[in-house]
Amino acid sequence: MFANLLIILASSLVVIALFRRLQLPPVLGYLCVGLLVGPTAFDWVNDSEDLPDLAELGVVFLLFSLGLEFSLSKMLALRSVVFGLGSLQVLVSGALLGGVLWLCGVPTLSAMLLGAGLALSSTAIVSKELTSLGEIFSGHGQNAIGVLLFQDVVAVLLLTLVPVFAGSSDQVWYWALPITLGKTVILFVGLLLASRWLLPRLFHEVAASHSAELFVLLALVIVLLTAWLTHLLGLSPALGAFLAGMLLGESHYRHQIEADIRPFRDILLGLFFVSIGMLIDLQLFLSHGLLILGLTLALLLIKGTVVAALVKWRGSDAETAWRSGLALAQGGEFCFALMAQMQQSKLMPGDISGLLLAATFCSMLLTPLLLRAAPGIAARLHRKPNEEAQLERITALNAELHGHVVICGYGRVGQSIGRFLRREQQHFIALDDDPVRVQEAAAGESCVHYGDSRRGELLTAVGLERARLLVIAVDKSEIAMIVLKEARRINSEVPILVRTRDDSQLTELKAAGASEVVPELLESSLMLASHALIMLGLPEFQVQAKVDEVRHNRYRLLHGFYHGAQSNLLDIRGQPKVLMHAVNLGADAHACGLSLNELALEPLGVDVQAVQRDGNDLTMDGATHLQAGDKVLMSGTLSAIEACEARLLGGS
Repeated sequence: MFANLLIILASSLVVIALFRRLQLPPVLGYLCVGLLVGPTAFDWVNDSEDLPDLAELGVVFLLFSLGLEFSLSKMLALRSVVFGLGSLQVLVSGALLGGVLWLCGVPTLSAMLLGAGLALSSTAIVSKELTSLGEIFSGHGQNAIGVLLFQDVVAVLLLTLVPVFAGSSDQVWYWALPITLGKTVILFVGLLLASRWLLPRLFHEVAASHSAELFVLLALVIVLLTAWLTHLLGLSPALGAFLAGMLLGESHYRHQIEADIRPFRDILLGLFFVSIGMLIDLQLFLSHGLLILGLTLALLLIKGTVVAALVKWRGSDAETAWRSGLALAQGGEFCFALMAQMQQSKLMPGDISGLLLAATFCSMLLTPLLLRAAPGIAARLHRKPNEEAQLERITALNAELHGHVVICGYGRVGQSIGRFLRREQQHFIALDDDPVRVQEAAAGESCVHYGDSRRGELLTAVGLERARLLVIAVDKSEIAMIVLKEARRINSEVPILVRTRDDSQLTELKAAGASEVVPELLESSLMLASHALIMLGLPEFQVQAKVDEVRHNRYRLLHGFYHGAQSNLLDIRGQPKVLMHAVNLGADAHACGLSLNELALEPLGVDVQAVQRDGNDLTMDGATHLQAGDKVLMSGTLSAIEACEARLLGGS
């Protein structure tokens, strides 16, 4: 067991690092690791009874953390998706796939069960990818999650029915179904009562102790206990974990719980994907490669089209329909368990099982790539009469505007800018890709339109060539960069103001053509500091001059921070954060008697913020000589600070 874990984790370390460098999803890396270390490739990992159980915990933790995002109120709002779209998807997809298998010569009973099993999608992959892409609460994200929840219940029913149909169970199917559903209701009611009466008291007591260790232990106990109780009832442990997370989703401790279990979730989920990859026979790809490719494409096409058609039929727009179809087009992990159980019960031949497993695996392997390419694929798949009509309508509405302001992103920041512009009677046009927000705003403002600001034709439709100013107020720097480049392609002269969360991409945005970049966190810090100085009695003009100086120097004074024990030293892109650090010069320090120019610290990647002597800041210039007892305050990445400290103290 320990040797297997060591091999899997070491292999994953190398492969995931490579996939990160290639900007490929980590899920693909884990699946490939399983394929490589499995018995049909290098055969590095021996059979272990503990590994599948350990891997299944990854799905349990994933569904629990997902449940924290979907509180009971949100799930009640999704009930039509879960039971309406979910049931239709399973019935229609299962019937079509079962019919195809029956036409291919599979016995009727086996075809029916296999069709229903192939209708199920991968909860682990889809949930993981939608979360990492930030699309959980999008229209297609909620459709996918709602359908996946219904599929989890169906998966339990199918696994219950296999021994019934094989004749190895004392129950008949019309008793097995209501018993399973009854257990689900009992589980939900029990967890609901516990979440209302017991768990809040437990969390309150643990939080009062101010012990991070106790909090983590309580979170782990709740996840594992829920999964164990669900397993005892003969249900899916992942389903029970989701229900527990959902009922805790409205508590004050939701974010802390999610943060505590994230490391366990990600590592164990990686083991789960590795275990899936180990089930695949590589020899089949050599002997039946074209057949497996055909089966994979057929599965993706049938399921994706069915889901898209059902979502469109329920009233969603074509893009949401196709993106929902792409998210749910793959086979799922429950299909592996169903086929294994059917083989043991002699309900299907082994050669068909191997081919279907390989096709299901390939569809799962393609899913992360499909989800990342979904916007472009959806735009090409659905016909665009509505989209073209919308562009024509927006173009006609704004044809007479000149010297107006274009705002990309009409969230909190964009709306605040719009209110100031309206107050000063400055015309503006706003774009946002949240349909609910646009619907709310358009009820009182005719200048707000729905659309993706990254589309050049939409920027042209709102008259960017004639605009006086472009404000990019989206909350993701990578999207802001795309909008910026597209805007500069259309209009190379218009001033562009970009709002970012911090200054991590300030230089890149400036190089791409931004006239001004406003880091939100640094600006809020600057405003708080200026108010503090005014409240201390400093003249307002003097404070304003200091603020203007900081802005002029690109927030150099505010770069870096003193990290603490809980600080994350990497930003959201995985890049090192800029830190603050002070170096005290002793009598034997190499820097004593040398000037800043002679030390050449800035080429090491640091910014010398100040030099303090006897508690006072020195006026800094390159000729400033350092003395014993001086404190040198610098900002930079951790590696740059370490190199600078080594030079100051030892001369290396």
